[in-house]
Amino acid sequence: MDILVTYDIADTENSGASRLRRIAEICEKYGQRTQFSVFECRLSPTRFARMTVEIEDVIDKRKDSVIIYRFPGDIDDSKTRFGVTQSHGLGDPWVI
Repeated sequence: MDILVTYDIADTENSGASRLRRIAEICEKYGQRTQFSVFECRLSPTRFARMTVEIEDVIDKRKDSVIIYRFPGDIDDSKTRFGVTQSHGLGDPWVI
């Protein structure tokens, strides 16, 4: 399934800085960053469940916000882009 993860971590100094870094690391493990706090992911149901558990374990549910959008088909079919484009698409291999 294709999903879009967005997050807003409160208090990006102090304890929030650690949560912000940890959420970014989780999202980087499962998908591709498209903006600072936005990730596109293509996941199996099992990996989706694993990611959501990891996110819930990190955030402060009284302060932070994470929104996950699920797309019924390919995320590229639902996307309109303006400005700078990515060097590669979701699911494409990275050549370094």
